[in-house]
Amino acid sequence: MNHFILYGLIGIAVLSIVAYFFQEKFIFKPEKLSQDFKFKYDVPFKELFFDVEPGVRINGLHFYRPSPAGLIFYLHGNSRSIKGWAKYAQDFYRYNYDVVLVDYRGFGKSTGKRSEKELISDLQFVYERLCEQCTEQHLIIYGRSLGSGFAAKTASINNPRYLILDAPFYNFQKVVERFLPFLPVRFVLMYKLRTDKWIRYVKCHTYILHGTKDWLIPIKHSENLQKLNPDKITLIRIIGGGHNNLPSFPEYHNFIRDILKE
Repeated sequence: MNHFILYGLIGIAVLSIVAYFFQEKFIFKPEKLSQDFKFKYDVPFKELFFDVEPGVRINGLHFYRPSPAGLIFYLHGNSRSIKGWAKYAQDFYRYNYDVVLVDYRGFGKSTGKRSEKELISDLQFVYERLCEQCTEQHLIIYGRSLGSGFAAKTASINNPRYLILDAPFYNFQKVVERFLPFLPVRFVLMYKLRTDKWIRYVKCHTYILHGTKDWLIPIKHSENLQKLNPDKITLIRIIGGGHNNLPSFPEYHNFIRDILKE
């Protein structure tokens, strides 16, 4: 065997091992908060704690209105904590909707060891608690970037009013393969997040918002998702929008308003 080929295979094997054991650090960029951290906002809110199982506590924030038209269950991206993500609650709060955000395990004040199975289970637990105070007909699931996969899964096994996906991926493997095409991602990746599989089972209407200049997750991902069920999936293109700046576009807020007022 050619030495260059041999060295190349060894290099790929080493990188695969590194990627497998350190992928958590590449995928998740959490901001950790002390348990006594005090949230401060200029609109009414309350802090939530969901005791999922011994040693696992999910922290959340509930921004509430006197007589809400519904409730948005907001699943954020792969970085920071709800302390920073809470600023996006105003995009829904202004239209008389309550907003609940939660931190995944290891983010903010949330505790517990992460895995795809556990994260999905946690969000289902929270969803069921939310259904105790709000009927599903008035509950909307919103997933942003990494959270879009979890949002699609949660919607697929429940009956929310709508599912809204913000810059979603077709499946997470496709995202990673784009940046690491030389690695056997299929075998290395622990987080599959099969949005393409789960969205087929979503019974409510799905709205997808995606920027046409998203370099991280190209809009092609959303176009392919829409093709899976075009009658139940509406793709909204934000012209010129990137991955992290959709709220800076007036069109984004106009579409959110139209969806929530529908």
